Amino acid sequence: MNRAPVLAPVPGGDFALRCSNLHRYLGEGEGRVHVLKGVSFAARRGRVDAIVGPSGCGKSTLLYLLGLLDQPDDGQIEINGSIMSNTDDLARTAARGAHIGFVFQFHFLMLEFTALENVMIPMRKLGRLTDLEMEDRAQALLASVGLGNKAGRLGTQLSGGEQQRVAVARALANQPSIILADEPTGNLDVKNSTMVFDLLTRLAKDHGQAVILVTHNPEIALRCDRTHPMRDGLFE
Repeated sequence: MNRAPVLAPVPGGDFALRCSNLHRYLGEGEGRVHVLKGVSFAARRGRVDAIVGPSGCGKSTLLYLLGLLDQPDDGQIEINGSIMSNTDDLARTAARGAHIGFVFQFHFLMLEFTALENVMIPMRKLGRLTDLEMEDRAQALLASVGLGNKAGRLGTQLSGGEQQRVAVARALANQPSIILADEPTGNLDVKNSTMVFDLLTRLAKDHGQAVILVTHNPEIALRCDRTHPMRDGLFE
């Protein structure tokens, strides 16, 4: 049985991520919109937090800020004890690669690559492991999501549910302390939605990762450890 190499733990105590008083404006001039209006939040390791609310309330904007894909206009973001808001692009890119895994509604696999190669992509970018270690870890992750026997299949040879499970394995590739999931089950049927959510929950709890999930699915939200309703750029 292949075992994924264990990466060194990172500091930060019980909370992998904290943010305080986040503000974000989008647009210019008369079209400028105050999307986030002072959001504060903390994600504990081994816990699944759901962010819910109507379209346009700021959920995805918040997730992009927490994932260091965008910068707040005001406020602070802390990742594993380090202040990351308003750092330079190089530092933010390095922190994303080392500490954050992303799962989106659309899997964004490289369909001309195999499942194994897709899972290895984040590891190649981070550059911590040898080729053999990367392959062993990718194989072990695919086995953990029930796809160990399909590691050599191209993305085009996998079903939609299988593609999303590969995306989950890819998000876990660098053993991130934080998993950000934006509607990860939104494109799946009930069976596959349940399977993907169960995988995220089990793997996060097994490895002490903080999962922050944006969803419109009330059944998924109810199964999370904590639910944070959002409206008009603020938590209710």
